[in-house]
This record gives sequence, structure tokens and C-alpha cells, in this order.
Amino acid sequence: MLIFKIFRAPEWAELRANGNTAGAPIDVSDGYVHFSTAEQAAETAGKHFAGEQDLFLLGLETDTLGDALKWEPSRGGALFPHLYRHLDLKDVAWAQPLPLVDGTHQFPAGLGI
Repeated sequence: MLIFKIFRAPEWAELRANGNTAGAPIDVSDGYVHFSTAEQAAETAGKHFAGEQDLFLLGLETDTLGDALKWEPSRGGALFPHLYRHLDLKDVAWAQPLPLVDGTHQFPAGLGI
């Protein structure tokens, strides 16, 4: 199953430069890396990244993350994927810009977002 992480450009650059990261400031604060499913990604973008430009959408396959990936309730009781270890660059299946057009983030077609 594909899950998604939204990073600001400096966060994505840090991951590429260092090979791993504890995540964005909210991830570091919470003690795990936050992800979203395809059904949750647009709401996550709207709630936590409203109006922000220079974002990147990362796609990761859950079966490569092992036991460190936990599904836990969050907004409205929905289960969200949380990674309880550093995110490694090798975990990322792909990454691409997440442009902001007329105030709305434009997700790639074909992902079910």
C-alpha cells in the first residue's frame, strides 16, 4: 500500500543530504513521522500546509517500513500511519513537487487523492 508524506523543500533537501531524518518539526515533537493514506492526503495538505508553496509529496510502500509503522487513530478516529524510527531516503519510492494552484495543492493524477 502506498502512503504519503508532505515535506517542505528544506525538509526534503535535508533528507536527501543526510540520508535520513526524524521528520518535520511536528514529527520530532510527537516522536514519530506522520504519514497519510491517499484518502487522507488532501485533508492533511489543507489542514497543515494551507497556502504553503515549495512542498514535495513523497510516496512510500508500507511493506518496506516493517514493524516500525503503526496505524493509530487521529482525526475523527481515522487510522493514520506513523513511523516510529527515522525516515530513510531509501524508504522513499518517489518524490515530486506538490504545487499550489489558486490556493489548492495539486496532487498527481492516478493516486486516488
